[in-house]
Amino acid sequence: MSTDDTPWEPPLAGTEVGHLLGALDRLRATFRWKADGLDTAALNATIAASALTIGGLLKHLAAVEDFSMTRKLRGEDMGEPWASFGYDGSNDWEFMSAAQDSPEELYALYDGAVERTRSRMRDALANGGLDQPAHAASDEGEHASLRRLIFDLVEEYGRHTGHADLIREAIDGRVGEDPPPGWRPVSGQFAFAHD
Repeated sequence: MSTDDTPWEPPLAGTEVGHLLGALDRLRATFRWKADGLDTAALNATIAASALTIGGLLKHLAAVEDFSMTRKLRGEDMGEPWASFGYDGSNDWEFMSAAQDSPEELYALYDGAVERTRSRMRDALANGGLDQPAHAASDEGEHASLRRLIFDLVEEYGRHTGHADLIREAIDGRVGEDPPPGWRPVSGQFAFAHD
């Protein structure tokens, strides 16, 4: 199997940066595969007692991507497209408001946030590496590092990819740890890090 068939695979032996970003991109690809190709009804489907939806997860993870690399990393406001959406920063806003968004809007929002984050990470890594202090700090004034922010994204994706896995299985039976070899999204403009 070539890496062209599985561009989400992290390196088998690489640098710390390569492994961190590779693990994050593998989770992004797996999450995006779980979310791919759904219509409005499926994006708003819930299971059991949970109010989580794949549409809400798409919007939430888009917000987490942008928030991590603007507010947490640089201390900047998230800006567009969030200002136009009326983003209020509350914990439930993206989960609740996603039901009013079309599939095209949700996929574009998520795919765009991933691309913005990749660009911001490349810039940050070129200008200080993993150990550089981020804007985010504890109450005692200890600043997080870029490494910590990336680990936090990996953790966030691990949690929510599991949620998406359960919801997607209930929608149409799609299961699996990773996308199948050769998978490419049918919705949105998601690009792999190595495309």
